[in-house]
Amino acid sequence: MTHTVVAILVVSFVVATLLAYRHQCLLRDRARLMHDAIRHRDFTFRLPTKGLLFGERALQEVLNDMGQDIQRLVAQGEVESWQRLTRVLTHEIMNATTPIRSISQAYLSDPSIKGSAYEEGIRAIRDTSMGLAVFVDSYRKLTQLQEPIMKDINLSGFLASLHAIHPQIRWEIDVPSDTIIHADENLLRQVFINIARNASEANAHTIGIRHVPRQQDSRRPPHAFCKLQVSNDGHSIPDDVACDVFVPFFTTKPQGSGIGLSLSRRILMMQGFSLSLREHPITGYNVTFEIEDDRL
Repeated sequence: MTHTVVAILVVSFVVATLLAYRHQCLLRDRARLMHDAIRHRDFTFRLPTKGLLFGERALQEVLNDMGQDIQRLVAQGEVESWQRLTRVLTHEIMNATTPIRSISQAYLSDPSIKGSAYEEGIRAIRDTSMGLAVFVDSYRKLTQLQEPIMKDINLSGFLASLHAIHPQIRWEIDVPSDTIIHADENLLRQVFINIARNASEANAHTIGIRHVPRQQDSRRPPHAFCKLQVSNDGHSIPDDVACDVFVPFFTTKPQGSGIGLSLSRRILMMQGFSLSLREHPITGYNVTFEIEDDRL
């Protein structure tokens, strides 16, 4: 009887040791995955909590949420840095082009210049400086946005009014009729105009919009806005381009300004939202952007 008890204890100890070792290996692999994700600036990782002890589960949930918080802070820091840089560049460029434009215009008004061999060259200088001024003025939008006037908006009704922006595109909207978003309606419309324009230029035929409610959150009413996924079936965004789509002035289009998405992100951040490109698009689409309420 004694030998049987000892054998059971030994077997139990060995099994417990093996299980503990396996569990530690799983925790080690989790740590490596998170380390690799952060090293590659992917802060959207969400590792499962199944199979963890209650303390480990709580820690993993905090790390998952922290990854999203880091992503928001990084995005906000990038936007603010580009905003400061844009403000300096536009100021310096305008200071340089204004006298060129006024001096060249004065020469063109001189009777001795009209009809001379110099007129064409001076006119080219004036037109170039004026074109540059218009070009720079468009980027001032990044630094001179109006303060948002926040109010409750019925999201379903608001999205339904967007159909007329690009009637050639089919809009598939899956948003509960009672969903409310607290935002500036005019600025929010500009964001969707920019996103829809990008989709249209990428030869999209369909734009799909789906609301993702927050699960089990007693702090907010069930009809409150949480996250919106805006997808389209246009050309896919290559991996080497995806990390730069929100960089001001970056564009792969011959006639693109590179301001639409960066401006949209700035507009949403002013209102407490984030705008990101989903790594894996929603099934049936090639591109998915996510708008999420950061105030939750």
